Amino acid sequence: MDEQTTKNIAYIVSIVIFVLMLRFVMRKGLENRSRMLKENAPKIAGDDELGGAAKNPQQFDEPDDEALEEMAKLLGEEEDEKEALKSTTVIQNITYNTTNIQDSAIVGDFNTKINPNKSEKI
Repeated sequence: MDEQTTKNIAYIVSIVIFVLMLRFVMRKGLENRSRMLKENAPKIAGDDELGGAAKNPQQFDEPDDEALEEMAKLLGEEEDEKEALKSTTVIQNITYNTTNIQDSAIVGDFNTKINPNKSEKI
Protein backbone atom coordinates (compact mmCIF):
# COMPACT_ATOMS: atom_id res chain seq x y z
CA MET A 1 0.00 0.00 0.00
CA ASP A 2 1.00 3.47 -0.72
CA GLU A 3 1.87 5.85 2.15
CA GLN A 4 -0.75 8.39 1.04
CA THR A 5 -3.47 5.70 0.96
CA THR A 6 -2.56 4.61 4.49
CA LYS A 7 -2.83 8.20 5.71
CA ASN A 8 -6.20 8.62 4.00
CA ILE A 9 -7.54 5.41 5.57
CA ALA A 10 -6.26 6.52 8.99
CA TYR A 11 -7.95 9.93 8.57
CA ILE A 12 -11.23 8.34 7.50
CA VAL A 13 -11.17 5.87 10.42
CA SER A 14 -10.31 8.71 12.83
CA ILE A 15 -13.17 10.86 11.52
CA VAL A 16 -15.64 7.95 11.78
CA ILE A 17 -14.51 7.20 15.36
CA PHE A 18 -14.76 10.93 16.22
CA VAL A 19 -18.30 11.15 14.81
CA LEU A 20 -19.36 8.00 16.70
CA MET A 21 -17.87 9.32 19.96
CA LEU A 22 -19.54 12.70 19.41
CA ARG A 23 -22.87 10.98 18.78
CA PHE A 24 -22.46 8.84 21.91
CA VAL A 25 -21.60 11.84 24.12
CA MET A 26 -24.48 13.90 22.74
CA ARG A 27 -26.97 11.05 23.23
CA LYS A 28 -25.82 10.43 26.82
CA GLY A 29 -25.93 14.16 27.57
CA LEU A 30 -29.48 14.48 26.26
CA GLU A 31 -30.58 11.37 28.20
CA ASN A 32 -29.03 12.71 31.40
CA ARG A 33 -30.61 16.13 30.85
CA SER A 34 -34.09 14.73 30.28
CA ARG A 35 -33.75 12.39 33.27
CA MET A 36 -32.65 15.25 35.55
CA LEU A 37 -35.48 17.49 34.32
CA LYS A 38 -37.97 14.71 35.00
CA GLU A 39 -36.56 13.96 38.48
CA ASN A 40 -36.37 17.62 39.51
CA ALA A 41 -39.64 18.77 37.98
CA PRO A 42 -41.99 20.66 40.29
CA LYS A 43 -44.22 18.37 42.29
CA ILE A 44 -47.93 18.61 41.62
CA ALA A 45 -50.21 17.80 44.52
CA GLY A 46 -51.68 14.35 44.15
CA ASP A 47 -49.25 13.18 41.49
CA ASP A 48 -46.71 11.80 43.92
CA GLU A 49 -47.51 8.82 46.08
CA LEU A 50 -45.98 8.85 49.50
CA GLY A 51 -45.12 5.41 50.68
CA GLY A 52 -44.50 4.25 54.17
CA ALA A 53 -46.38 4.15 57.39
CA ALA A 54 -45.64 4.22 61.07
CA LYS A 55 -43.55 1.27 62.20
CA ASN A 56 -45.84 0.74 65.16
CA PRO A 57 -49.17 2.54 64.60
CA GLN A 58 -50.65 1.08 67.81
CA GLN A 59 -48.36 3.32 69.84
CA PHE A 60 -50.58 6.26 68.93
CA ASP A 61 -53.81 4.63 70.14
CA GLU A 62 -53.18 5.27 73.85
CA PRO A 63 -51.02 8.18 75.05
CA ASP A 64 -48.22 7.40 77.47
CA ASP A 65 -47.81 8.97 80.92
CA GLU A 66 -45.34 11.58 79.72
CA ALA A 67 -47.72 12.80 77.02
CA LEU A 68 -50.59 12.96 79.51
CA GLU A 69 -48.51 14.96 82.01
CA GLU A 70 -47.45 17.38 79.32
CA MET A 71 -51.04 17.82 78.17
CA ALA A 72 -52.24 18.38 81.75
CA LYS A 73 -49.50 20.93 82.27
CA LEU A 74 -50.48 22.78 79.11
CA LEU A 75 -54.18 22.69 79.90
CA GLY A 76 -53.62 23.54 83.56
CA GLU A 77 -51.62 26.64 82.80
CA GLU A 78 -54.23 27.79 80.36
CA GLU A 79 -57.01 27.22 82.91
CA ASP A 80 -55.04 29.05 85.62
CA GLU A 81 -54.71 32.09 83.37
CA LYS A 82 -58.45 32.06 82.68
CA GLU A 83 -59.21 31.76 86.40
CA ALA A 84 -56.85 34.64 87.18
CA LEU A 85 -58.63 36.81 84.64
CA LYS A 86 -62.06 35.83 85.98
CA SER A 87 -61.23 36.41 89.63
CA THR A 88 -59.65 39.85 89.20
CA THR A 89 -61.75 42.48 90.91
CA VAL A 90 -61.57 46.05 89.80
CA ILE A 91 -62.16 48.77 92.39
CA GLN A 92 -61.69 52.39 91.60
CA ASN A 93 -62.55 55.31 93.79
CA ILE A 94 -63.88 58.08 91.62
CA THR A 95 -64.62 61.31 93.40
CA TYR A 96 -65.58 63.91 90.88
CA ASN A 97 -68.18 66.55 91.21
CA THR A 98 -70.74 66.67 88.46
CA THR A 99 -69.13 69.48 86.48
CA ASN A 100 -65.77 67.68 86.35
CA ILE A 101 -67.41 64.49 85.15
CA GLN A 102 -69.18 66.30 82.36
CA ASP A 103 -66.03 68.18 81.38
CA SER A 104 -63.94 64.99 81.50
CA ALA A 105 -66.43 63.09 79.40
CA ILE A 106 -66.27 65.78 76.73
CA VAL A 107 -62.48 66.03 76.77
CA GLY A 108 -61.96 62.30 77.27
CA ASP A 109 -59.40 62.36 80.07
CA PHE A 110 -60.74 59.38 82.07
CA ASN A 111 -57.97 57.02 83.20
CA THR A 112 -58.64 53.56 81.77
CA LYS A 113 -55.83 51.69 83.55
CA ILE A 114 -56.86 48.83 85.84
CA ASN A 115 -55.30 49.25 89.24
CA PRO A 116 -54.39 45.88 90.84
CA ASN A 117 -53.92 47.46 94.31
CA LYS A 118 -57.30 48.17 95.85
CA SER A 119 -56.01 50.81 98.24
CA GLU A 120 -54.07 52.81 95.67
CA LYS A 121 -55.82 55.83 94.22
CA ILE A 122 -55.52 56.93 90.62
